[in-house]
Amino acid sequence: MQDGPGAAREDWAEAGLRLEVDGATATVTLCRPERRNSQTPALWRALAAVGRELPGSVRAVVLRSEGPSFSAGLDRAAFSPEGIPGERSLTDLARGDDAVADAVIAGYQEAFTWWRRPDVITVAAVQGHAVGAGFQLALACDLRVCAEDARFAMRETSLGLVPDLAGTKPLVELVGPARALEICATGRWVAAEEAERIGLANLVVPAKELDGATGDLVAALLAAPRNALIETKSLLADAPSRAYDDQRAAERAAQLRRLRDLANLGD
Repeated sequence: MQDGPGAAREDWAEAGLRLEVDGATATVTLCRPERRNSQTPALWRALAAVGRELPGSVRAVVLRSEGPSFSAGLDRAAFSPEGIPGERSLTDLARGDDAVADAVIAGYQEAFTWWRRPDVITVAAVQGHAVGAGFQLALACDLRVCAEDARFAMRETSLGLVPDLAGTKPLVELVGPARALEICATGRWVAAEEAERIGLANLVVPAKELDGATGDLVAALLAAPRNALIETKSLLADAPSRAYDDQRAAERAAQLRRLRDLANLGD
């Protein structure tokens, strides 16, 4: 196995993140199990850097975590008057200029936005709690494989906040606006069985089979030719925003590119 560009970076390790690259597959691991993989701006900066530094050979990215919980959400220290040491506090953010606050939150969101880019397929392997920012990080991925003990909750609204880490759009796309509102407004737990039934989880397996099932799914994804997978992912991602006839036209254009590529007639 070949270490990824950030595997030995001290700042990534301190933030609770590890990256490993093995051929066409990258594995991103949250590794602060003693804090239930709670999240900080330092972790978000590291996650954003992973997206920028992935080798071009990577076709699939697995997001996993150590310990009993996938991620318990934002580090509770962020809600204290002092905030997280070395980071801008939520109070300072609220008191600041609108443009500055917007830029800060946009920077946080970068950790959650690159997972759906068309050149890679991303899979979250979720066990235990996935709360708030943890829920949104799982939602950032294309697919989710869940252990039977996985439980999701969006607690931001209960705290007087809103989900702001790019999770609202994929949640609505997966479960619909009414179900998404109910989940966010109540902050209730969504267990693995329900998650699979309503479309949050692609697959639910016993906890001891989580890594194996995730690996099997990644292997199946990598069996398809890369360019065909890229084109298909783009078609499906853009379909909700396109009119029916526009989507048909996009299918035709994509297929013609594929036919020319297969016939060695590309540019």
